[in-house]
Amino acid sequence: MPDDALDPLVADAGQFATTRWSVVLAAGQDDSAVALAALEILCRAYWYPLYAYVRRRGYCEHDAQDLTQGFLARLLERHPFKSVAPGQTKFRSFLLVALKNYLTDEHDWSQAQKRGGCLTIVSFDAAEAEQRHHVEPAHAETPERLFERHWATTLLDRTLERIEQEFTAAGKRALLDALRGFILDDADGRTCAQIAVELGMSEEAVKKAVQRLRRRYQDILREEIGHTVTQRSEVEEELRYLWSVLGSP
Repeated sequence: MPDDALDPLVADAGQFATTRWSVVLAAGQDDSAVALAALEILCRAYWYPLYAYVRRRGYCEHDAQDLTQGFLARLLERHPFKSVAPGQTKFRSFLLVALKNYLTDEHDWSQAQKRGGCLTIVSFDAAEAEQRHHVEPAHAETPERLFERHWATTLLDRTLERIEQEFTAAGKRALLDALRGFILDDADGRTCAQIAVELGMSEEAVKKAVQRLRRRYQDILREEIGHTVTQRSEVEEELRYLWSVLGSP
């Protein structure tokens, strides 16, 4: 299933329930190929906040790798969603609670390295994960707060990746590279007039391009958030929470 196969922001009434998290919850314990595909996409997208949480809890690199893989494998194996009613929780909240429970289950931990090759396990780049973990600044934030921060930054990263794919496909990557600083701030003090000279465009054309870029960025960000909630009304709520976590407007 391609990453954009389930669009949470379709216009038709009643179709919002086709978001990835909604599909997973609706399937419950059933062996739904669509639900499993949706869950795999979500797990691939948000494995790093889980890994970083486990590391912050004090586990060494290799244990954190095994525990994160074991946790993701359990989600894909057991589909532990029967008790989660659609609309009661966001995927973000579910993941953190489920991971905490997993870490306190000594049996599951002991089995983490014994899981067979017949199981579907979400792969991730362990070297990349550890590299990202080591460059993080030292601070006294709780593992839970850091999980939220990593969740938020992962959403922003996924949004930017989609923007980059769109501009590259349209042959406009140079334009994006020049304007990306305008997405959330003032481009480090550079003006539209300066960029217009660099790109051989009019200043007005650059301003319009900035407006379109910001609008598209916000649309994609809402789509990404939409895949992790079950109700349309939760998108704006989650967006506000994301910015509060990051300390941005």
